[in-house]
Amino acid sequence: MLGGKDAAATIAVKDVKAAKKFYEGTLGLKLDNADEPEALVYQAGSSRIMVYQSQYAGTNKATAATWDVGGDIEKTVQALKAKGIAFEHYEMPGMTLKGDVHVGGDMKVAWFKDPDGNIHALVSG
Repeated sequence: MLGGKDAAATIAVKDVKAAKKFYEGTLGLKLDNADEPEALVYQAGSSRIMVYQSQYAGTNKATAATWDVGGDIEKTVQALKAKGIAFEHYEMPGMTLKGDVHVGGDMKVAWFKDPDGNIHALVSG
């Protein structure tokens, strides 16, 4: 039923104005709905991300959105670090940490948080 339908990441934030600065200025996303102040919708490749205000912002301890950056993960990590992003480091069986990138076989992953603590992942592999 839903196999042929698009899905979107939905991310709760405490302050929509602060989130706008991060998602547009730091991550470089393009706002897709300028007329809806309570919920921001961004285009990210062929996907959409909705950012909305919630009292539960940042309470999820799992990945909220994953970005497939192809073979450019190290370059993307460095570009985001230059914009002030701090990357998370996790102990993961079968993966080795190389700088800020976790490597396991052909898969490479790096995690960071938005200002509300929502976890984002960059993947390559």
